[in-house]
Amino acid sequence: MDDRSANLVSALVVGLADELEEATRRVTAHGATAASALATILAVPGEHVDALSKVLGITGSGTVRLVDRLAAEGLVERRPGRDRRSVSLWLTERGAETAEAIVAERRAVLRGALTGEQGHALAELAEQVLGALAVSRERADRICRLCDYTACPQDRCPVERSVS
Repeated sequence: MDDRSANLVSALVVGLADELEEATRRVTAHGATAASALATILAVPGEHVDALSKVLGITGSGTVRLVDRLAAEGLVERRPGRDRRSVSLWLTERGAETAEAIVAERRAVLRGALTGEQGHALAELAEQVLGALAVSRERADRICRLCDYTACPQDRCPVERSVS
């Protein structure tokens, strides 16, 4: 890849990331990390704080504080985990609605930025690049932290297939 091409791809990634972050702000005032937490819990109900911490790429204590804020706002609830020491995280009805709105806004941003042909062409390239980026389970989970698992089920996900 030449320097100009690298620059164009980088600008595309940054521009889309900015648009996705703005879309997240339209849904929730908590920001991108909270949006990722809600989308992850939507996809994996009953997620544990330590697993969520790895997906979000923040410390365990930071994740606990984030969950505290989401719980105080009525978006997440803690339930007993598999053993007495663990806690699982579940979305409230309001939390599920918010998470679904986050995923829908993300989808709308991309549909607005790309035509049908462009989207299909980029998706084909994205499958190849995503597979190469997913070098570990932890990295794969971080990549897919805002994914819509109904649109891209695990058995068709290039990220999941690369780490399975």
